[in-house]
Amino acid sequence: MDRSQPTFLMLLKERGVSVEMEQAKKLMKGFCRVCPVCDGRACVGEIPGMGGVGTGSSFTANMEALAAIKLKMKVLTCSTIPSVHTTVLGKELAMPVLGAPLAGVPINMSKEISEEQYAMAVLQGCHRAGTIGCTGDGPQDYVYQAGFKAIKSVGGNGIPFIKPWEDKVLFKKVAEAAECNIDTLGIDIDSVGLCNVKIMGGSIPLRTRKQLAEMIEKIPFQVILKGIMGPEEARIAVDLGAAAIVVSNHGGRILDYTQGTAEVLPDIVAAVNGAIPVLADGGIRSGADVLKMLALGASAVLLGRPLAISVFNDLDHGAETYLHRIKNELIQAMVLTGCEKLSDISSAIITD
Repeated sequence: MDRSQPTFLMLLKERGVSVEMEQAKKLMKGFCRVCPVCDGRACVGEIPGMGGVGTGSSFTANMEALAAIKLKMKVLTCSTIPSVHTTVLGKELAMPVLGAPLAGVPINMSKEISEEQYAMAVLQGCHRAGTIGCTGDGPQDYVYQAGFKAIKSVGGNGIPFIKPWEDKVLFKKVAEAAECNIDTLGIDIDSVGLCNVKIMGGSIPLRTRKQLAEMIEKIPFQVILKGIMGPEEARIAVDLGAAAIVVSNHGGRILDYTQGTAEVLPDIVAAVNGAIPVLADGGIRSGADVLKMLALGASAVLLGRPLAISVFNDLDHGAETYLHRIKNELIQAMVLTGCEKLSDISSAIITD
């Protein structure tokens, strides 16, 4: 190793970025321990908070499913630096990575940073990094309003996720979303079981497939359904008119003992058979993890907890810094698995 050359960590320190995450530990105290490895073991059952529901097994299942996948090293193939630019739902992205829709800051993350500050940091950081941030929703109006304001601040370059409330509330929010200059809206369909919603007095109705199809038909945007964890439901989502799905167990925050997202992803991709893009989240912590999800068939991934922690560590630059790190790690992993372009990534580069 040439010790005269600055390491990545040295460069971060020179730019004033705390690699020890001390600021995040301070601001998130009581909500998140900012562990060296964010695997859900220290925050089991801590909801509200950043933990997984019940035993936390669904949170850890996401990590374990990804860890079980091994990459095949191949170093004599690439002759050029890989490009990671892509297009998803008509959106040009500098990398196949989006910011996930985390919300409810004072309930789940910190009393020191406001919902609006957090949403602005995520959306603007994603925008500067050449990708898109998603915003969340909750029973309190300030949650989605902060997200909408952040989306407006980047010229509509964001995707709001709204919970499938009863129609009056849902379509009021959809109408307000239309003022943000968006063309895509997400529905975290799995939030029918989110205990935080019930704790805070919210109510989400169960709908028949016909009612779900009518709901999607009435929304004047491309609709992403988030919370799909099996091939049968993936096919149903296509039939309902979804423009894309997100394979997600809500970060392990709604149902204990689920499979990890990386475990179910290949069968879901096969079931969709290219009809719509399949996105995925859950336990992704590095560029190599992104590569694994792409190799399993995902069109792009969403980053949640690690991006949030980076934001709390550095409100001004944390999101952008973390996303650039992920992008560089993805490029490096592609070089070392013989993938010069995203289309070269397939199940051929992985084993278990």
